[in-house]
Amino acid sequence: MQPTTTSVIVHELTQAIAGHRLQPGTKLAEQKLADHFGVSRTLVRQALHQLAQNRLVTLEPARGAFVAAPTVEEARQVFAVRRMLEAGMARAFAREATPARIRALREHVAAEKAAVDAHDAAEGIELLGDFHVRMAELMDNEVLAQILRDLISRSSLVTLMYQRAGAARHSQQEHVEIVRALAARDAEKAVRLMEEHLLNVEASLAFDRPPPTHDIAQALAA
Repeated sequence: MQPTTTSVIVHELTQAIAGHRLQPGTKLAEQKLADHFGVSRTLVRQALHQLAQNRLVTLEPARGAFVAAPTVEEARQVFAVRRMLEAGMARAFAREATPARIRALREHVAAEKAAVDAHDAAEGIELLGDFHVRMAELMDNEVLAQILRDLISRSSLVTLMYQRAGAARHSQQEHVEIVRALAARDAEKAVRLMEEHLLNVEASLAFDRPPPTHDIAQALAA
């Protein structure tokens, strides 16, 4: 049996959030997690700090760690900013498209499909978000890529917790259509598809989802 590592704890907690088994605001007590995984609190603390960097967890002084709880208004604002930025990015990418850039996006879309087909929610959501960052990276615009990384990490938590079943597959298919428009260097179509895609992602969020459990042992055992 392989020893539990920080990455294992991060993965298991991410899966519990992705599977809607841990409710936003749930306290992640270090000792309970240490007992569950059979590790020291130091290792748990390292994992929680990594999750906080990914914006899946918030760390509050003197109170501890909690599953992050973005508000509906925050989610709306994040997607509004993304539409503003990514419409312009899609237009610029289409005008500057090269065979190498299109090939790289197609490879990424293929990886998305593999994760979605495998029903790996956490991996799928991560890759679907990275598609947008990858576009900025391929344009050699690190400033835009960094801004998108922050926005994607915030919106990914929202989608991890609130996206309806089947929405990830629909998003992946929309990425395929966006890449086709980019490959054809059809800037106007690429912009329209990107805007529709982000609106569809936002519309797929089920903020009235029944609350998951607060019980850490039950959530991680599922």
